[in-house]
Amino acid sequence: MHRDPLSHKGENGKVAVVGGSPTMHGAPLFASLAAEASGVDLVFVALPACHQEAAKSSSLNFQVYPFRGDDLGKKDIEPILELLATMDSSVLGPGVDRGNRESLAALKEIIADASLPLVLDAGALQKETLSLVRGKGAVCTPHLGELERMGISIDEIGAKAKEYAVTIFLKGPTDRIASPDGKVIEIAGGNAGLTVGGTGDVLAGLIAGLIAQRMSPPEACKTAATIVKRAATVLEAQKGYAFTTRDVIGEIPHLLHTIAQ
Repeated sequence: MHRDPLSHKGENGKVAVVGGSPTMHGAPLFASLAAEASGVDLVFVALPACHQEAAKSSSLNFQVYPFRGDDLGKKDIEPILELLATMDSSVLGPGVDRGNRESLAALKEIIADASLPLVLDAGALQKETLSLVRGKGAVCTPHLGELERMGISIDEIGAKAKEYAVTIFLKGPTDRIASPDGKVIEIAGGNAGLTVGGTGDVLAGLIAGLIAQRMSPPEACKTAATIVKRAATVLEAQKGYAFTTRDVIGEIPHLLHTIAQ
């Protein structure tokens, strides 16, 4: 990654991550740690009030914005949109309770009104998502089940990406990335150790971090997929399949330095 040697704090990427629920604090924090590992200057985390201390202890660099309560709700919409207005990119959805109607409604409103590059994951991936981000240059990062929830088949991802001018990153043993021009590329590699919880959150955070540093969404997706799969290969040689998501995050800076040149 290249940057202006005369740049100042904040000029090399500001990322906000919005997510979490009472029983799910790891997802937004994994995404935030991955964004931090991408090399951005500043990371902001908005998550349930009950998890704010966990967020603060995860990294001294995080600026933590707790929800008004322990779930994303209507009262959080305005302050989150005000935060996003100052960011270069944002991850929305990791760890949000899909069974909480108020949280999902709040997410939809934030997605609809936000004007920055968005990386949408987990709870943010709903049937209405594509219509909410049409033409915004957003990235959607579903696994197969989430793709089906969005009402899209595997064979449609290229056409849907082109129709809505988004990038669709379908996660799997072989990742499929559909660009806004409708082209689909495949990224193979990695191993079954990536089934450990949180690696999808890492992908979302890493993509957002790369976009915040002025990489195009399709290129950010390709780079993030390559790095996470290569990290799994390195870690499997060291630890078998007993590596953790934090281990994957730890490999990002070195791999990014060697790959994204």
